[in-house]
Amino acid sequence: MGKDHFSELLRHFKQNEAPEAVLLVADDPTLTKIVVAWNNLDVRPVKKPRRSPGESEHDQWDWLWANVSYSLEDLAERSGLTVALIERKLTPLIGNRILYPDGSVNSFVQRYLRERVLKLFDAKPRKPAKIG
Repeated sequence: MGKDHFSELLRHFKQNEAPEAVLLVADDPTLTKIVVAWNNLDVRPVKKPRRSPGESEHDQWDWLWANVSYSLEDLAERSGLTVALIERKLTPLIGNRILYPDGSVNSFVQRYLRERVLKLFDAKPRKPAKIG
């Protein structure tokens, strides 16, 4: 059960992600900050995976997360939040498969956040072009 199995399981979860995950992040600025910072965090599989994953999806998801390494302190620094707050908020992000144990994010959530940013740029008045 090495790196290939890790990648294979992760691919399965990414192919079956739920768009409803967006609803958890949509109105929570704290969760949004964590998700944005997660994309820039160094998340790595451990060198020697622990135990074999169980049969259920829940067991397999837990196995993936038990076999990665990342720094809560770095995540706190990147998000501008406290470690204690991040520890509390990570549970719903991980449990609802918004964050992936490879440093990526649910693609529906990623698209939602990208569209929000693009709308911010469109909402600002544009400066008139200088002539001559």
